[in-house]
Formats: sequence, C-alpha cells, structure tokens
Amino acid sequence: MPKVSAKRQITLPANLCNELDIQPGDEVESFVADGQLTIIKKEKGAAKGIMKHIKVKSDMTDEESLQSALHDRH
Repeated sequence: MPKVSAKRQITLPANLCNELDIQPGDEVESFVADGQLTIIKKEKGAAKGIMKHIKVKSDMTDEESLQSALHDRH
C-alpha cells in the first residue's frame, strides 16, 4: 500500500498505472469530492464521466466553479 512521503508525495502502484496507461512524465489531475481524493490521468475528456454533474459557472475561474459545485452537493 502506498504511503505519503515527508514531501507529501505518493507513489502510484505499477499495476494501476499499467491499467490506466499512466506513463512517466504524464500529467495527472487530483481533486477532493465527498472526502475522497481522486487522481485521474490528465487528458482531454478524462473527467467527463466523473464530473458530469458539475455545472460550469462562466463568471468564476475553473477552480472556483469546481469548489462551488462540490460545496453545493452537500
């Protein structure tokens, strides 16, 4: 089981990286929803299914919109 290092780094298990085709140098996105940390491979449309319930608010930054949507779910 991966542990968080003193630098707050996490090593992703090789079997999960293989399953998701995550290669060294790939970018990942992380976010918290309902108290769960989620990490996804950053590629166009990768979060579409996971975040389909989130409505974009054009008068906010992406981060403000995401945080607002997550807060509204509770």
